[in-house]
Amino acid sequence: MPSISIIGAGHVGRVLGRLFHEAQVFELRDIVARSGSSAAAGVAWIGAGRASGYPQLQPADVFLLAVSDDQIEEACASLAASVALAGAVVFHCSGALASERLRAARAAGAAVASIHPIRSFADVDAVVAGFTGTWCGAEGDEHALAVLEPAFAAIGARTVKIDAAAKTIYHAAAVFASNYLVTILDAALRAYQAAGIPEEIARELALPLAEESMRNVFRLGAAPALSGPIARGDLATVERQQAAVSAWDSATGALYAALIPPTQSLAARKPHS
Repeated sequence: MPSISIIGAGHVGRVLGRLFHEAQVFELRDIVARSGSSAAAGVAWIGAGRASGYPQLQPADVFLLAVSDDQIEEACASLAASVALAGAVVFHCSGALASERLRAARAAGAAVASIHPIRSFADVDAVVAGFTGTWCGAEGDEHALAVLEPAFAAIGARTVKIDAAAKTIYHAAAVFASNYLVTILDAALRAYQAAGIPEEIARELALPLAEESMRNVFRLGAAPALSGPIARGDLATVERQQAAVSAWDSATGALYAALIPPTQSLAARKPHS
């Protein structure tokens, strides 16, 4: 069984460590964290490995840098200075940064990659229980991916190759699909309340609209799913709404205005019936 050491004992490192251990994909070796107690807690939760630090690192076949984005390059440099990496695989799980940030490991003879699980790790127990089917964006050196893609398949993941040069756009896609969607729905709920509708009823009004729109996008595609005044070419209604929303709340009015041009472009792609 190939071996793996994990730098970072937060949610991602713990979840992947346990999944790899339970599926007998890798032999867990060292777990490194900011403190000895954090490393020990990670070992206890994973159920394998040993709490360690950079000076005590053993050689391993694979090293996972499960640290925050702003710590990846520093952690990689510390790893390369602490243990021989020739022939090893080093990877991180950032959705925003490409594998080229692991240049210190590559210079030391390692193959590098990035494997980004596209899901929230807030509830670690739930992620472990439901990891099967999780999509992971993958990019990096051919040898590293040849090792890591089968390993992730063994814990139920599905990998998709992404363009490393477009990693930031790839991550922005998740922000649009998740974070900004919440922002837009918040604007809808606040607008309903501005019209005198209690919040709990506003949620009931918005829910079927949002759910049906989501279903249509993923069933038909975005352009065919578009409805409303812009799709109908009713720009007079759009202008009245923008003026009314801006008078009520300038920031939300600016959001409404910013969404008009891309929605017009989307409407232009809508197939004619």
